[in-house]
Amino acid sequence: MYFFIKCAVSGILVALISELSKRYEIFAAFIASLPLLSILSFIWIYNDTKDGGKIISLSYEIFWLVIPSLTFFIALPGFLKLGFKFYPSLIFSSLLTVIAYFIFIYVKGLILNK
Repeated sequence: MYFFIKCAVSGILVALISELSKRYEIFAAFIASLPLLSILSFIWIYNDTKDGGKIISLSYEIFWLVIPSLTFFIALPGFLKLGFKFYPSLIFSSLLTVIAYFIFIYVKGLILNK
């Protein structure tokens, strides 16, 4: 039952942002830019484990992975402005973001794990 509650709360946030974006793009963008998914994840993990160390570790890793995730928000409008249709733009942007993640994780590992 707890799993379904977590799914419902998370899904409601996504649906809320989607509906808000139809009329109030800036407000929807503001809500989407908040680390709501991260906050919910912290709450769910803490409720499940009571382990602050897991929260520290996850928070640290999220911080570093926000950087390559920005690739998506640059690539998607770029592809759309170049005349690509929405779904190909979404796919290409996602692929570029995955590549950026792998590169960033590799470089981060080289730098921080010496």
